[in-house]
Amino acid sequence: MKLHPSLRALLWPFSLVFEGIVRVRAHCYRMGIVRQKRLKSVVISVGNLTVGGTGKTPLVMWIVERLLSERKPTGILTRGYRGSKGSNLPLAATAPVPEDHVPLHVMSDEVWLYWKRFGDRVRIGVGADRFACGRRLEQGGVQWLVLDDGFQHMRLARDIDIVLVDATDPFGGGLLLPAGRLREPASALGRADLVVITRRQPSAAVEVVIRRYTEAPIFYAQNELSAIVQRNPHLAGAQKADTQRRKFFAFCAIGNPNAFFEDLRGWGMHVLDCKSFRDHHKFSQADVQELEARARSTGAEALVCTEKDIFNCLQVEFSSLPLFYCRTSLTVLDGEGLWQAVLRIIARSGEKAGNENPDPSA
Repeated sequence: MKLHPSLRALLWPFSLVFEGIVRVRAHCYRMGIVRQKRLKSVVISVGNLTVGGTGKTPLVMWIVERLLSERKPTGILTRGYRGSKGSNLPLAATAPVPEDHVPLHVMSDEVWLYWKRFGDRVRIGVGADRFACGRRLEQGGVQWLVLDDGFQHMRLARDIDIVLVDATDPFGGGLLLPAGRLREPASALGRADLVVITRRQPSAAVEVVIRRYTEAPIFYAQNELSAIVQRNPHLAGAQKADTQRRKFFAFCAIGNPNAFFEDLRGWGMHVLDCKSFRDHHKFSQADVQELEARARSTGAEALVCTEKDIFNCLQVEFSSLPLFYCRTSLTVLDGEGLWQAVLRIIARSGEKAGNENPDPSA
């Protein structure tokens, strides 16, 4: 959510302090003052410069699907929202998984989505110490690891850094946290091995800005709507919505809510009004009552949110209006080209490390 200009001005000095800290930290890793820890597995890092909303989770799933299609023993490393203690989830589940059947040790909405999508095909390491989680996954046979939200997690060495840039808001207003949405200065793109621009067709204007900081290959991806699904806790399955006839009230608790609302309209949905909450917000029954009342006042016939938001709605009841969520998938404009670029960069990384074959499964 965008801050009021007066609040941004008030927070600006703190952003300068934060920028100084992140620059010093990056310099220490670059110069070897602070050493990275390296796993035996191939590590593919997916991250961004801004807080949330770039399509990171869909790209992680896209990469995992490619690895699984090549029969590579695959795992995901993620901190998990507010995660601290490490745990590993070789989850014995089969898709699709009912929304009201969630293992108690699932720590975040992203982990829940991975669990729903992949079941027991993928092992998931959750915790702040992703090196330790990775070691445990390796002991279970994993040889390829996708590091979720890994660009700023410099403690763990990686074979490739993939950075996502949302074309609708590439650099979060130009300011670092807390006044803006940047987690690092735009110059940090110099560490990127590959850049994926999301939410736009090829655009020379966006590329020109990115080229100020990096010569890394650039690809494009779009978040596409797969289905509108009704969440009904009283039914075993789900029902598809008639998106052409229904009038929706949209809400979400993600890093870039405006992108989701724009996506809904781009997908042809009739959205009367919308409301956003803080990223990863856990919905209370009072929130639900407020949402339903506001939706009814606009004439909406149903509520709609992201699939990720469903995890944070599992403990509440929607009684007066049906709730739907958007199941999406990532479409990469040149998917094969991107994947071959990923493999080439990984191969070069292995050569630099003195390993002629960076693929431990080959």
